[in-house]
Amino acid sequence: MRNTAKLSTAVLAAGALTFGLSACGSSGSGSASDTSGPLVVAASPTPHAEILNYIKEHLAKKAGLDLEVKEFQDYIVPNTATEDGSVDANYFQNQPYLDDFNKKRGTHIVPVVTVHLEPLGLYSHKVKSADALKSGATVAVPNDAVNEARSLKLLAANGLITLKDGVGSEATPRDITKNPKNLKFKEVEAAQTVRSLDDVDAAVVNGNYAISADLKPAKDALVLESAKNSPYGNFLAVKDGNQDDPRVKKLAKLLTSPEVTKFIEDEYAGSVIASF
Repeated sequence: MRNTAKLSTAVLAAGALTFGLSACGSSGSGSASDTSGPLVVAASPTPHAEILNYIKEHLAKKAGLDLEVKEFQDYIVPNTATEDGSVDANYFQNQPYLDDFNKKRGTHIVPVVTVHLEPLGLYSHKVKSADALKSGATVAVPNDAVNEARSLKLLAANGLITLKDGVGSEATPRDITKNPKNLKFKEVEAAQTVRSLDDVDAAVVNGNYAISADLKPAKDALVLESAKNSPYGNFLAVKDGNQDDPRVKKLAKLLTSPEVTKFIEDEYAGSVIASF
């Protein structure tokens, strides 16, 4: 994956080691067969950890679930930590991303239940509409394979570019067949796209990072991904073999409860969409 190649192996190793040391003190970080301790879930801060913390504070005790939430800003360590047992589950990703990650990393992560969709959006500090982008404008896009392809499909769906027929989830700027505005693309790590808005003309930003930066996707995006028939629903995931962990089943039920639906609707006002 392009983003993993660009990140320092030493930095990732250090981060994984740091997390592993901190997780060792948790009763939920033991063997896969140990279901006596808290369920430790790795999650992106927004909205994933917020949803989990709502469950922890309002629903978990009644359901007999001891839940521990670990927050991560990146899209790599949550899966590697789930694979090596440092955490019991994760909640941050969609199916195309997971398929790509498992294939390239040799991991064995599987989805348990889909919870919500965060529409990808195009944002700008310099123009008020996509049509106002000038010829030669620079657009930042996430540099991981799936989210870059998703970004290009968003731009294509809104007439800014045309992609080759049948291009899949690994589309890159090389697959652009028409580019009437002669847009330039700057590939950056997904978490940096929102921070690049002062340096580029526009950026395609994942919903969780947009919300974390106080952007309101339903209001502030120049163009926004459609939720209809989307394959990008975010789900609770575990290492294959742990799907029947009773703690995981309890969390899956709570994540798809009417209470969580209402929390998502009230808290995110259309910027996050319940998809169960």
